[in-house]
Amino acid sequence: MAAEDPGATTDPGATTSGAGPRQSWAALPWLVRTAVLWSACLVVIVAGLYLLGKIAVLLAPLAIALAATIFLTALLDPVLLLLRRLRLPAALAALCTVLLLLGILVGVGALVWNLTASQFDQLSQELTQGVERSRDFVTSTLPVTEAQLDRLVDQARQGLSGSSPDPVAGARTATEVFGSALLALVLLFFLLKDGRSMWHWLVSRMSGATQPVMAEAGRAGWQTLGAYSRGTMLIAAIDALGIGLALVVLRVPLALPLALITFLGGFVPIIGATVAGAVAVLVALAANGPTTALLTLAAVIAVQQIEGNLLEPLVMKRQVRLHPAVILVAVTAGTLIAGIAGAFVSVPITAVLWRVIDTVQQRRATSALVPAE
Repeated sequence: MAAEDPGATTDPGATTSGAGPRQSWAALPWLVRTAVLWSACLVVIVAGLYLLGKIAVLLAPLAIALAATIFLTALLDPVLLLLRRLRLPAALAALCTVLLLLGILVGVGALVWNLTASQFDQLSQELTQGVERSRDFVTSTLPVTEAQLDRLVDQARQGLSGSSPDPVAGARTATEVFGSALLALVLLFFLLKDGRSMWHWLVSRMSGATQPVMAEAGRAGWQTLGAYSRGTMLIAAIDALGIGLALVVLRVPLALPLALITFLGGFVPIIGATVAGAVAVLVALAANGPTTALLTLAAVIAVQQIEGNLLEPLVMKRQVRLHPAVILVAVTAGTLIAGIAGAFVSVPITAVLWRVIDTVQQRRATSALVPAE
């Protein structure tokens, strides 16, 4: 008969209490356990994103400057590489790239201002007339009284404005915008000059197993951001050109300001194009009547369909494309967190994050299939 171990624990209560939670967890159906695990992961992810969003709002000027810098760096990276191939030093190539950007922005801005500055007052009047005609159409065809419609418009206007204009707040906002733009230019120079060496230094500090995965994920994310930035600018320019030509053919006034609004709206997928198209239709309605407005609406829809079904698959890389539902959720979340700036940066951030996660998952799946030596 074997001798009993005097140090062994024979208390059944200890065993029962230690195994109780495990037994209860194992007794749950697998569907419930899966739902609990995924729900916990979702709560952690949402909480993390919420905290990051709050921090970004608190540091809004810095966050906007960083987002603009990264976006412009990805956009101008081919120019920098071209200058580097011409044997220019890194600092001189980065400086030339920044000066080229400033020249384009100042030149285009001055040209657009000279051509459209005198027309924006007329644009405001045309929009007001278009809204009045739409208001008359709604009250005459739908069971809505003028008082109810005016009440809804006032509530929407108060929700958008929030409060009366504050000169001090306006001056502070202008100062923050100027400071953010200056900071973005300085950061753009340093990222163009030393961005690759910074990334290589960061990757070299990672552990052996993580290093190749992070290097590949970062490269894929950067390629996605570059393709998105250049593709979005090209598609926005084509949209503005197509809708602008349609407005000229239909003899709608203010075609150039409306084309500019369309170009800027192209950087906010789906929502921006919809708002820009609505503005063009309202101006056409006020200036030339319902027939021209309907033709303008048809032209806007045709241009957007060509963009979504032909241009976007050709211009954008496949890895950049996101489902329209994901884009709508991302734009809405970005707008709620950071307003217009959040709407601009939400989609590229989502595209880059998805590409990075997808690359990491593919790398892990590939590593799992390779047998260990």
